[in-house]
Amino acid sequence: MKLDDLVAVSGMSGVYKLAANRNNGLIIEDLDNGKRKFAPARKHQFTPLASIGIFTLDDSTELKIIFRTMVEQMETNPVPAASSSSKELHAYFRIILPDYDEDKVHTSDIKKVIKWFNFLNERTLIDMEDEPEETAEKSEEEE
Repeated sequence: MKLDDLVAVSGMSGVYKLAANRNNGLIIEDLDNGKRKFAPARKHQFTPLASIGIFTLDDSTELKIIFRTMVEQMETNPVPAASSSSKELHAYFRIILPDYDEDKVHTSDIKKVIKWFNFLNERTLIDMEDEPEETAEKSEEEE
């Protein structure tokens, strides 16, 4: 599943699939049991995971790239628990994303990334395919 289809909802733990959009909120689907429910915009804020980036010294890095790096390094660099100490979490993140901006990326941000990663990885929902390269290859073939 692509991160475009997934949203984080304030006030609700976990990640949800966007089922439908309404003018006063979203209909979201639980990834475990497939149940749908309405989340009103007056009560919740919605953040598509595809729009999330982690600040680096130069610009920012997309969440999907960070997730791919975490999957690739799982055997050599296991993901720490989200409840680990701040020092452990920042040390892990320095390995995953060496140029992340330590002034702008807080421990709570790292905890969220790790929680989301574990949630999606347990459900095998992390997409390892790289869409931009595929579209670049197709455009080169057309020329």
